[in-house]
Amino acid sequence: MKKGINIWSFNGDLSIADCIKLAKKAGFDGIELSLNETGELGLASGDKEIREIKARLEDASLEIAGLATGLYWDYPMTSGNKELQTKAIDVCKKQLELAAAFGVDAILVIPGAVGVDFIPGSEVTDYEYAYERAQESIAQLVPYAQAAGVSIAIENVWNKFLLSPLEMRSFIDDIGSDFVGSYFDVGNALQNGYPEQWIRILAHRIKKVHFKDYRREAGGLHGFVDLLAGDVNYPAVMESLKAIGYDNYVTAEMIPAYTHHTDQIIYNTSNSMDAILGRK
Repeated sequence: MKKGINIWSFNGDLSIADCIKLAKKAGFDGIELSLNETGELGLASGDKEIREIKARLEDASLEIAGLATGLYWDYPMTSGNKELQTKAIDVCKKQLELAAAFGVDAILVIPGAVGVDFIPGSEVTDYEYAYERAQESIAQLVPYAQAAGVSIAIENVWNKFLLSPLEMRSFIDDIGSDFVGSYFDVGNALQNGYPEQWIRILAHRIKKVHFKDYRREAGGLHGFVDLLAGDVNYPAVMESLKAIGYDNYVTAEMIPAYTHHTDQIIYNTSNSMDAILGRK
């Protein structure tokens, strides 16, 4: 397995170039970038921006581990507002386009939400309608994923939706495409389940993996802690990943919560991942 770091783990003031340099210095194999509304890698980005970022990666001898986006919180596929749903589909098309240009094999997709506690005023959608709209949206995107040669990997997140590995498995299987799978987040699964069980049940459907850690007794967003400081049973997680033959990127997605020496979380995360992966 390869060791990646998500760009959200870095101090928000850093440029993509700076994040690439720091990721390489800290010993990562790759970095996962994010598609944003605007900025260095935004919805309007094209060939020029792609060439510049690819050159930065090449200069650092660093791979691109994946392509995520936080835009689905603003534009959920499950929304009753047709304009928002259409925007979400357009975001995914752009994500697929950029991923193909970068040579990424799968993108992180959040297919909407029933409700989101950590976003005040967010839309609440009836579960059955959320399921139908998400299925319709993802099915509509399958031809674009096939054409791009990039898989749509659905992440398990705190969206009150697809709450169990059995439901996630059924959702993926009902789409019926090899280009739709799971972006499995280890830490997100801990709130109401056991990551090693999710891995075993989702099996070959897992396209990408996020590493996080979580302390149950802390609760809420404050429960997310440094790798190996929480309740994730990483030996069991690794055993499950090896059992299903997973050999793609495991990418740390951390919250850059250090007040001082903010770069240190990148180094600490790299060292913890080496321990988890048996590299030391």
